[in-house]
Amino acid sequence: MSAVLRRSLRGYCHQLIRSDSGWLARRFFASSENRPISRFPVPRVDQLDEDIRERIAEVEEKSGFIPNVFIGLAHRPDEFRAFFQYYDAVMLREGQLTKAEKEMIIVATSAANQCNYCVTAHGALLRIYSKNPTLSEQVATNYVHSDITDRQKAILEFALEMAKSATITDEHFDRLRANDIDDETAWDIAAISALFALSNRMAHMLALSPNDEFYYMAREKREPK
Repeated sequence: MSAVLRRSLRGYCHQLIRSDSGWLARRFFASSENRPISRFPVPRVDQLDEDIRERIAEVEEKSGFIPNVFIGLAHRPDEFRAFFQYYDAVMLREGQLTKAEKEMIIVATSAANQCNYCVTAHGALLRIYSKNPTLSEQVATNYVHSDITDRQKAILEFALEMAKSATITDEHFDRLRANDIDDETAWDIAAISALFALSNRMAHMLALSPNDEFYYMAREKREPK
């Protein structure tokens, strides 16, 4: 069977599944390259508990697809709930960090942990929030030479110390304060780094594959409003 025909059939089957029921899981394969979403069984969304279905429906409505992390972690519903409850507490907390800066932390630390899923998925979010189509690759490769401020470089320096499980000393806090980063923001940086250290390791263990959609998001330069 030709590659073109296989892609056509996969798209056709996916459309049939979606037309039969809006709650069936996305295709088992993560992309046109036939990469499995996870090495563990992928649950049917219509068989998940209502609160998890609602969470997945919310993100699908916003993004137009279901990120594979939601399907992968749903294999264990209690752990799914715990992870995203802490995710919300950390990522939605009001503070000094912008949305783009939070995504910078995730991209830089996930790159240090060699997590392809998180670098790809959150790299897309970084491009969206920063309105810079090249920033995610810069931060993932070498944040020191990326198009960010000195304050943001201080944020990432501290985040990477957390990612490496370095011994955090008063000197770390002094360097943050020298860049107008207060102690509560240091906690925010540490919490995001720690949460995604967990996420990175789980993604490794699951062999979690990024959705193809992430690679193409926010690749055109947008002028800030």
